[in-house]
Amino acid sequence: MKVYLDVCAIQRPLDTPDQVRVVLEAEAVLGILALCDGGQLELVSSDVLEYEVERNPLPIRKEHGRAVLSLARSHVVLCGGVQKRAEQLAASGIAPLDALHLACAEVAHADYFCTCDDRLLRRTKQVHDLQVKTVSPVELVQEIERWL
Repeated sequence: MKVYLDVCAIQRPLDTPDQVRVVLEAEAVLGILALCDGGQLELVSSDVLEYEVERNPLPIRKEHGRAVLSLARSHVVLCGGVQKRAEQLAASGIAPLDALHLACAEVAHADYFCTCDDRLLRRTKQVHDLQVKTVSPVELVQEIERWL
């Protein structure tokens, strides 16, 4: 099973645990990463993820992002096809950077695109030709448990 975590999901374990939701999602992401490290899941990386991780001004978050991306077994290079698909997704109301992530997930044939961004999750449900299932970290863990 291939999974693509966006940067907000990758960074969730470093967020302040001031809400039950944040704690649950952080634990879910750590579990997902453990499965990637153990070879039960295939983590997908991309030029877009690397770009966004490197833009983070906080060294601890940048290092964490790099460490997570080092677990990836496949990598999507930003190319014209990805950009064209991202433009189509952006036309349906998805933010440009999020659209690039989704396009990368599709090109990689990821089974799941995981994000903590509720607004993005709502918008992706309205894209009828999306070729990847979008889920929160907790939803992804539930899906994985059915699969394993």
